[in-house]
Order: sequence, then C-alpha cells, then structure tokens
Amino acid sequence: MVRRDRLRRMREWWVQVGLLAVPLLAAYLHIPPPQLSPALHSWKSSGKFFTYKGLRIFYQDSVGVVGSPEIVVLLHGFPTSSYDWYKIWEGLTLRFHRVIALDFLGFGFSDKPRPHHYSIFEQASIVEALLRHLGLQNRRINLLSHDYGDIVAQELLYRFKQNRSGRLTIKSLCLSNGGIFPETHRPLLLQKLLKDGGMLSPILTRLMNFFVFSRG
Repeated sequence: MVRRDRLRRMREWWVQVGLLAVPLLAAYLHIPPPQLSPALHSWKSSGKFFTYKGLRIFYQDSVGVVGSPEIVVLLHGFPTSSYDWYKIWEGLTLRFHRVIALDFLGFGFSDKPRPHHYSIFEQASIVEALLRHLGLQNRRINLLSHDYGDIVAQELLYRFKQNRSGRLTIKSLCLSNGGIFPETHRPLLLQKLLKDGGMLSPILTRLMNFFVFSRG
C-alpha cells in the first residue's frame, strides 16, 4: 500500500514536471536564435558558396604564399564547422599557397536539408566536387582533418588508393583526434542523438549553448 502510494505520488510529480517543462521548452524554442558574433559574421562574409546537387555548400579559399605549389584542404569535426580552423588560418597561409575549408552538408553555413540521408560517402563526394569547382581536381592536395573529418578523409584516401573516382590526388594526410577505428570509438550520447537526425535533433540543436558545447 505504501509502495503504491509512493508510485502514485511519483507519477503525479512527473506529470507536473511535464506540464511545466513543455510550455517552457516551446517558449524557448520560439525565441529567435542569437545574432552572429562579429567574428562569425566576418567568417561568413569572407567565404563563398557553390552548389552541389541543388544544395548550397559554404567554403573558404585563401591565397597564401606566392610561388608555393602547396595546397591544403581542411576537413572539420562534428558537430562544428570550418570555423574550427580560424585560429590557425593565418599561419597556414604562411605555409601554403592555397588554404581551403568547407562546411560539410548539414553543418555551419551550408544547407541542412531535412529529411535527408547524410553519409560519409556524400561528404567525400562534396569535397571532390568543391575541388572540381575550384579547378584543382588534377592538383596534389594536402589533407588536414579533425574528428568527423578524419572519416571523410579516410574515404577520400580509399578512393585515391583504389582509383575509384580519380578526382582527388592526395600528397599528404594528417588525421587529428578522431574515431578512426570504429571498433574502439565510443561517441557521446549527444553525438549519437545529433547524428541520427531524428525528431530530437532540432530541439537539441536549439538548446545548445556555449556552456553545454564546451562541457561536451
């Protein structure tokens, strides 16, 4: 009897929490997203877009050292964007003739179609399409990748080694801080929820802030 009473009170408590949380969440989700910071606004303004199968893909392309043949392409992590690289961008332009980065589909300033079956294979094809768009498909490319970008880079490396597409010639590859071995990779719960792109994804994205992101 005591246990039944305790369960009843617990159910009532959860109902009250739900009744309070739902309108608060709805109100929060309808608050306009924050304005871009000056740094992000500058990053977007200095970049460009190209179209891949009707979808707009954001990218940065800077000319660096004159006379150097070296080109580096930067592949960002999950769930961020090309802005990951902004602190080392100037330094890279002192080493390479061309410094290029893109926002993968569904990230940053690139389009985020929904519903859509996002895949590593498509992201790799987008990288190849960007290099064709820039007329660099026959140039030797240095790849620098991070996290999610490591997996895309591995797909590009596989295509290069197997001569599957012939669109990207890799000169060097640097993988940083990524789950490159699937059997040992343990993604966070938040990463799993965002990756699946289900009903929770837009809510989780809207609830994200600097504190939550930095804790992750």
